[in-house]
Amino acid sequence: MSLLEKKVSELHDLLHKKEINVTDLVDASYDRISQVEGKVQAFLSLNEEQARRMAKELDDVLAGYPGERTLAGLPIALKDNISTKGLRTTSGSKILDNFNPIYDATVANRLYKAGAVTIGKLNMDEFAMGSSNENSGFHVTKNPWNTDYVPGGSSGGSAASVAASEVLFSLGSDTGGSIRQPAAYCGVVGLKPTYGLVSRFGLIAFASSLDQIGPITRTVEDNAYLLQAIAGHDPMDSTSANVDVPDYLSSLTGDIKGLRIAVPKEYLAEGVNPEVKEKVIEALKVLEAQGATWEEVSLPHSKYALATYYLLSSSEASANLSRFDGVRYGVRSDNAENLLELYKNSRSEGFGDEVKRRIMLGTFALSSGYYDAYYKKAQKVRTLIKNDFEQVFNDFDVIIGPTTPTTAFKIGEKTDDPLTMYANDILTIPVNLAGVPAISVPCGFSNGLPVGLQIIGKHFDERTIYRVASVYEQATEHHKAKPQL
Repeated sequence: MSLLEKKVSELHDLLHKKEINVTDLVDASYDRISQVEGKVQAFLSLNEEQARRMAKELDDVLAGYPGERTLAGLPIALKDNISTKGLRTTSGSKILDNFNPIYDATVANRLYKAGAVTIGKLNMDEFAMGSSNENSGFHVTKNPWNTDYVPGGSSGGSAASVAASEVLFSLGSDTGGSIRQPAAYCGVVGLKPTYGLVSRFGLIAFASSLDQIGPITRTVEDNAYLLQAIAGHDPMDSTSANVDVPDYLSSLTGDIKGLRIAVPKEYLAEGVNPEVKEKVIEALKVLEAQGATWEEVSLPHSKYALATYYLLSSSEASANLSRFDGVRYGVRSDNAENLLELYKNSRSEGFGDEVKRRIMLGTFALSSGYYDAYYKKAQKVRTLIKNDFEQVFNDFDVIIGPTTPTTAFKIGEKTDDPLTMYANDILTIPVNLAGVPAISVPCGFSNGLPVGLQIIGKHFDERTIYRVASVYEQATEHHKAKPQL
């Protein structure tokens, strides 16, 4: 078994016993990248010189590897919309092709303090706008299970790099499913934490009321380790929640006796592939055998979630992306004779089609005469969706359904039909609108491609999500399957 196919706890023990060192792990990561990156194309930039220097420092300084620094020396990669000081951060866009941040995002800083080694920055849909990674301004990442298929998006590089064992784990961001959907497509574990649990300081914003950074790993236990390192209040983020961060590892008890599961009928309705539905039902039976009970419920406003999300997220994107003007930072057009042309040409040349589409939609929704009819109404519907979740959680501990209605689709299959592409997030979007946490774990395969099971929890109740996900993982073998690149 490759070092990068072991669990965090196993690697920590090997480091503690001095059977391996950090340089071994960093070498294993870059060796693997050199072997498979040509097929997967998960990375936008590598941090090899600095990573090897940090590995040597850790080998020299952390002899003995104290237990409280569990992530010390472990290779990680970050989605390219997370700022890293001195390391190019593009958000998958040509307009930021030459951007080198002068500060670290809070999550990057916390990982550095925990001793994790940043291997590089990962490909993504431009400004996190997309469900397939085909909207990247640089190249398309491939699904390690079948390189003719998409890895999902927008955190496609984050999921693919973990599935391909290029790194031990990664960070992504989730605005409408952008961690969970690629995790499902690539057969790995992806968590969207409660909004406000993880700092957004240093995350290049798409939609500020929806974006949330979260971990992508191969196992539930590894996911809990990573969340433990990055969660917690940050005074640099005004939306950061000042709540206590519990011990997530202690929630992996293996016991879900008496746990109450809600299964929304809308999540298994028309549009969900029959094989995906079958795998979810099988997963529910596994959890039932472990002592849980489940019952069908309704989230009646879910049918409005897609329209609500695209109005709100595009409106926020219209405001957030106005800062990219070719003046202060990023790429500047050479074809401008005055300031107005500089703005227009820099944005026209720098932004891709999907970003332009959403800016136009958001600007329209916020414009005078249309604000009440679209943006304001969407905010009201968002409240109704949130209320649906709260009502179900009065009687149930978690909500379970498929992560995506289908498995991964072929590259190029949906690029000419943006509305069909948007529908890929129909089961993940309500979670972001409500601000609750959710995880995707592998629950089987359909035609050789992974299927994801989505477990949704109450606000700041990641512990229960991890408990259920861990019990399911331990009772099955799906997470042990590896793509053959």
